[in-house]
Amino acid sequence: MPMTVGLDWGASGHAVCALDEHGTILVRFECPHSAAGLAELLRRLKRIAAPEALPVAIERPSGLVVETLAAAGHPIVPIHPNVVKACRPRYRAAGGKSDPGDAYMLADILRTDGHRFQPLTAVSGEIKALRALVRGRDDLVAQRVALTNQLRAVLDSFWPGVATIFAALDSPIALAFITRYPTPESAHRLGEKRMASFLRQQSYPGRRTPGALLERLRAAPVGRAPATETEAKGRLVRALVRVLETLAVEIGSLSSRIEQAVAELPDGRIIMSFPRAGRINAAQMLAEIGDERRRFQTFDQLAAEAGVSPVTHASGKRLGVVFRFACNHRLRAAITCFADNSRHASTWAAQHYARARSRGCTHSHAVRVLARAWLRVLWRAWLDGKPYDPQRHSSAVRLTP
Repeated sequence: MPMTVGLDWGASGHAVCALDEHGTILVRFECPHSAAGLAELLRRLKRIAAPEALPVAIERPSGLVVETLAAAGHPIVPIHPNVVKACRPRYRAAGGKSDPGDAYMLADILRTDGHRFQPLTAVSGEIKALRALVRGRDDLVAQRVALTNQLRAVLDSFWPGVATIFAALDSPIALAFITRYPTPESAHRLGEKRMASFLRQQSYPGRRTPGALLERLRAAPVGRAPATETEAKGRLVRALVRVLETLAVEIGSLSSRIEQAVAELPDGRIIMSFPRAGRINAAQMLAEIGDERRRFQTFDQLAAEAGVSPVTHASGKRLGVVFRFACNHRLRAAITCFADNSRHASTWAAQHYARARSRGCTHSHAVRVLARAWLRVLWRAWLDGKPYDPQRHSSAVRLTP
């Protein structure tokens, strides 16, 4: 490459280094992460060359800096931090590290090995919006799981029985029960009639009788905490419940918006056509795959990005196949979730999973094997812009009676 730029991203400032085709430093500077700093960054880069002729290497492939450089016309080349870490001994024997040094390394790696990296491809505004909604919802779900575990731990310390009454501790009826009876003392006079009245108010479907639920509550160990400690933990329980109730409302609102958004996108309807893909799961997959066909020109590229293809270590007579850690973890979670669900609706998927288990694969390994097989079909449908057609899926057709 004739000229390259390396940018080491930072929370408050960014180190920048530009090189010519021979590796000579043209300019090296730092700019603050502010409106004036980013404007100065673009001005100084424009003095070197036109934006379209000045690619920028960066470890972080998203964020305001990337969007600013891309909007100005600079090709953005993401370089994985593992690559930078592996290349560091090429530049210094002592193992030192600095932001200006990393900026120089990024620019030089792009200069010497730029043909090995794929420039960042732009996605549509609809995909960016869907990605923001999906990732935000996934993060809120993770927070709900963490808070539920915290609530369970607090209850186990002074009133474990209340966590055993209903199947899910973060369900609306369980949270409502804990709100009304946050301590053992508050449920001292709770009998079958009061429990039945509470269940009617919460529209309980009636799978278990009030007596059976009370038996679960009373069969658990009894806490021995002093009254002051019990009162304090009761306050904490109420606070956690209020946060969980708010999270549940917001997650539901985001889920409705995501379901509507993915159904409006052509690529969303393609992924939704697969068995048991659903809307939320389809949105999770589409948000990470995107709608730019040039990004995954081969199936192997998509399989590696999704983390469903193993890594092979071969040297002489030694051969090893290991789990792939460097991948898009959100995409892997979405693809494997779809694959696991699909085996309950597709005979082909069920048999593919069963064959993997018969070879000795664990459940998670077998799901990844199935996900890789599904991903080949999904990649072809996404590339052609056509929904899934079981009649064109030759492996599945051969299993049809």
